[in-house]
Amino acid sequence: MFFGNRKGSGQNTGQDKVISMDSFRSGCSLSPIRQAEAYWTALRRGNDVPNRSQIDPRGLENILSQTFVLERIAPGIARFRLAGQKLNEMAGMEVRGMPLTAFFTPAARKQVSASLEHMFDAPSIVELTLSTVATRNNPAQEARMLMLPLRSDLGDVSRALGVFVSEGNATKTSQRFDVVATELRAVTAVRPVQKKQEYKSPAKTTNELNAGFAETQAKFGDERSVMDEARALAKKSREIMDETRQTLQKTGDQSKSKQNIAPHLRLVVSRD
Repeated sequence: MFFGNRKGSGQNTGQDKVISMDSFRSGCSLSPIRQAEAYWTALRRGNDVPNRSQIDPRGLENILSQTFVLERIAPGIARFRLAGQKLNEMAGMEVRGMPLTAFFTPAARKQVSASLEHMFDAPSIVELTLSTVATRNNPAQEARMLMLPLRSDLGDVSRALGVFVSEGNATKTSQRFDVVATELRAVTAVRPVQKKQEYKSPAKTTNELNAGFAETQAKFGDERSVMDEARALAKKSREIMDETRQTLQKTGDQSKSKQNIAPHLRLVVSRD
């Protein structure tokens, strides 16, 4: 914003008005458009577009009268599912259920349909600069429209969140707009917030030399549990019992073999 000198200061150079940089020629503020886009961006996850179910009216409470929700029903055609009071005033009737192209002149409808297809297929953000046709009694009136793509409950991009900004409709008659300019912005990926990670020292492998003059680390074996020790003791006991049993069996076999030898006499002959 630019600030001029106060009147009566003696240094007035003609710049004594406050000029807002967030408005177009008609003097309407563009803050509702920027607020809706910021809210839509905050709902995104990565490079995806938000779901229709994520939209909470409380997040757009102060611009609900200028907000609307579209539903894609055919190629190049979208209808109003929800619409604020501002849009009803501009149309001079309830617009819920009506196609979006009803707001535009026949010459501008083809351009609006192409913008809708690009928004749903790319997907992309659409911002339109609009103007009514000047008549003898009513001068041309400017307006702005922003449309932001949304996913339906089925996961396809067939919904849109929109904001309409204009001076109003004093005549309460139906207004038709021409498209003065169209701005298409591709939905780019949102940079994820990097979480602060705790520092962890690198793990050292076995026998890796430490820094400085430290000695080589000794390799430790796996710690044995109580059950492992009990199994080892039981196995050792069985081995000892088996060895004892085999020794006793061998001793018994030798004694039996001695008993089975028949007694005999030894005859010693001497011829002396």
